[in-house]
Amino acid sequence: MAQLQRLAIAFSQLQDKQILLKREQLHYLSHVLRLKEGESFIAMDGQGNSWLAALEAQQGRILEPLEVTSELPIAITLIAALPKGNGFDEVVRCCTELGVTTIMPVIGDRTILNPSPQKLERWRRIATEAAEQSERAIIPAILEPVAFSSAISTISANYRYLCVARGEHPHLLDAINSGQSGEIAIAIGCEGGWTGAEIDKAMELGFQKFSLGSRILRAVTAPIVALSIVAAAFETDK
Repeated sequence: MAQLQRLAIAFSQLQDKQILLKREQLHYLSHVLRLKEGESFIAMDGQGNSWLAALEAQQGRILEPLEVTSELPIAITLIAALPKGNGFDEVVRCCTELGVTTIMPVIGDRTILNPSPQKLERWRRIATEAAEQSERAIIPAILEPVAFSSAISTISANYRYLCVARGEHPHLLDAINSGQSGEIAIAIGCEGGWTGAEIDKAMELGFQKFSLGSRILRAVTAPIVALSIVAAAFETDK
């Protein structure tokens, strides 16, 4: 099949074999992508379902369901303390491309940013665009920012890892095992890393400390490197 543009839709937009396109979606297909009547695109609901569709009478017509096999064989939850500025935009974009399942923005003891509701909307929009671009079947869930201690107390992942920049800790590549199944949770701090109290709390809740190497990475770089390592380990073994 030729390369086709993907469009994320809500399940509520499906009606029989029709896709009730929103005005901005129709504009995107018709004026940005310049699709003509009868030309095809891929519709995805972000929950694992995709369809081959065609533009028809200013709506989408479903032609057939598609099987998309681009997802990792394990779910990954990224717990990321918010970096300063707009750095989290890049974290969301790149980690979505790499296969993250859920992103939990957290406010740690050293977090400077106090995000507005508009930030959350922006991150969700970025995740949708990145999932479309990277040909994923799932759009990661971006949760509302909460305190780090609250976030880690809700984690039910089978395997839990906490990035600690300094000290002698196993490298993430050695800590993970591609034979693991279920869900992996990875927690990465903001500028300055986690405080001692935060590390102790995470350890009490079953987190294992890990390193990303002998160099100190930026708060924006570290989550992307961690997701790259996990994705490479599990995709190589698929």
